[in-house]
Amino acid sequence: MAKKELVRLQKMMADCGVASRRKSEDLIRQGSVKVNGRVAVIGDKVDPINDKVFVKGKRIKGTAMPKKRYIMLHKPRGYVTTMSDEMGRKCVAELVSDIEERVYPVGRLDRDSEGMLLMTNDGEFANTVTHPKKDIYKVYRVTVRPSISDEQVTQMMMGMTIDGYKTKPCEVRIITRQEGRVVLEILLHEGRNRQIRKMCEQLGLEVARLKRTAIGTVKLGMLKTGDWRDLTQKEIDKLVANPNPSSHSI
Repeated sequence: MAKKELVRLQKMMADCGVASRRKSEDLIRQGSVKVNGRVAVIGDKVDPINDKVFVKGKRIKGTAMPKKRYIMLHKPRGYVTTMSDEMGRKCVAELVSDIEERVYPVGRLDRDSEGMLLMTNDGEFANTVTHPKKDIYKVYRVTVRPSISDEQVTQMMMGMTIDGYKTKPCEVRIITRQEGRVVLEILLHEGRNRQIRKMCEQLGLEVARLKRTAIGTVKLGMLKTGDWRDLTQKEIDKLVANPNPSSHSI
């Protein structure tokens, strides 16, 4: 008799496109997952083919593994980075509804921001891209008002204390300076919630527009707002390999 191939429950969930591994672990902790009628716990292993796994009452099956998809979406402003929303707000799920596989966001981009958002059904890939140890940088184009001083730029670059946490040093470059507005390019080595907006708010700057233009060496390019495309194998390999972020200069 062939030996059963057991995998960690959160890996099976991620492989089936339920959510990333970390989000799947949250669902397990919340008691939302059952295996063969028993509420699952962290550390459980399952046979993806024969065990009956239910997430919030809906069975997921490891027998029909979907094709792995790696999507780049140009998220417009006004969309929340979730697959559903209890408040009825527009979700990025609406923009990828024509994709046969069930993909989910890799990381987040707040409702008022726009630009590159990665989506996938590959839990390993999502975990690799979002894990802090990988230190994959992100590049943003930020329009601030009314202006910005050299001292303020230096403060952002050196790191600021926000919500009791000292941000990591970042790279800031002034692209254009006009009366009443300045366009910056900011490279972050971390992705704390609304970090750029909070940094600007602390400096007394209004963020008029915030757009993510790159994740690592993978760039948004000319992809139109609201459109998506599959990542190329070269782009996937670049994100997984994660070339040394310090080699990038904006």
